[in-house]
Amino acid sequence: MSSGNHDPFRLGFLTAVEDAERGMVGGLLVTNHFGRPLEFQCTTPLQPNRTQRILYGPTLRPYVLVEVIGRTLVEKVGVKPHVVLIEASELLELRQFVAVPVASLSIPGESTPPSPEGLPVGKQWLRFHPNFAEDVALIRPRLTQVPDSADLLEPFDRIREALTETLKMPTARSA
Repeated sequence: MSSGNHDPFRLGFLTAVEDAERGMVGGLLVTNHFGRPLEFQCTTPLQPNRTQRILYGPTLRPYVLVEVIGRTLVEKVGVKPHVVLIEASELLELRQFVAVPVASLSIPGESTPPSPEGLPVGKQWLRFHPNFAEDVALIRPRLTQVPDSADLLEPFDRIREALTETLKMPTARSA
């Protein structure tokens, strides 16, 4: 594997969908800098039981999204992304568990304003975990490979659609 900025920039898009009956399923789509798919991984539906809901309380959803779904998918994927993009800044905690930079996406003028731990890319703004300031310097030179017209929110729609299809599939039951 070559090093430095000579590798084509690979972006990971991580999200999850929830179904009341089947639970939560997460997906990680790794694309090249033009948004073309290189690899897709998804989890099986996860449905916490009543005891887990009680014991974890309000920490259950972040725990499942970050430590179970996010961490598993990033570790499992064969085509490693240079950065994992998420929609919700609360999931920046994933960075504590993986060796790859994690950044939340926002549209300029919406949600949080640009910050020292952020970078503009395409039509959006990337915000990195404040405890990993080195991620900004690591990713900044690679962003020149992403077209200025890139809509980095669009791949999340593709993932949600694929995950919704996954949830429609019948579960395998043993006889």
